[in-house]
Amino acid sequence: MFELAAFGVITGFISGFFGVGGGMILVPLLLVSGYVMKEAVAISIMQMVFSSIYGSFLNSKKAKGVLKDGIIIGIGGFVGGLQSGYIVTNVSNEFLQYLFVLILFYSVIKIFITPAEHECEQKSKNKLTLFIIGFFTGLIAMSIGVGGSVILTPILIGFLKYDLKAATALGLFFVIFSSIAGFTSLSLSGHMLFTEGLIVGIGSLIGVYFGIILKNKVHSKSYKRYILILNTIILVIMLYKTFL
Repeated sequence: MFELAAFGVITGFISGFFGVGGGMILVPLLLVSGYVMKEAVAISIMQMVFSSIYGSFLNSKKAKGVLKDGIIIGIGGFVGGLQSGYIVTNVSNEFLQYLFVLILFYSVIKIFITPAEHECEQKSKNKLTLFIIGFFTGLIAMSIGVGGSVILTPILIGFLKYDLKAATALGLFFVIFSSIAGFTSLSLSGHMLFTEGLIVGIGSLIGVYFGIILKNKVHSKSYKRYILILNTIILVIMLYKTFL
């Protein structure tokens, strides 16, 4: 129980600071601790419900400008996330781990080549495009136990021209929709671990608070470097766990 609570604090801090659901760090931690991929996914998704709602509340004063697109993307993510129980039921643990590795690799490359701040205005997208982006992000993310920010952030900064900090704030807001849908879907399909998820989720609230405080004090260029370091570390851990 203490180990799970500690995982929650660590995950919550990373969630608040980096604007992610936390699954990209929590899933590997749980795998190393002896949980199988589907169990780790379930615990991770329940934790995200806690961290994303509280984190988005703390972000709300500084991120009002990004929430307009976020609502449309979030609705798409909710619909996509509802399908995750079917995916988790019908594919293997190994397939989910391979998919996780590929997404992390894509995220590292895209963030590395994209500037932390854009001089030009962000591209305007129609509502259908935003919904489709959200749908597939939610579908994939909830199936591998991440909130979706690790997939969504590279799209927002690379194609929609969001600044990195604004993109991570929107990403965490998106996680509210995708994680609630994923929680619902996995609960109905019998995969949810409620007790473990609750312990980790409560612990994450503490971490989220301090993570967002620190994020607001860090310069954008340094912030990009920290995100790349985090994603690279998690990628190495997942490569080790998957292939060795």
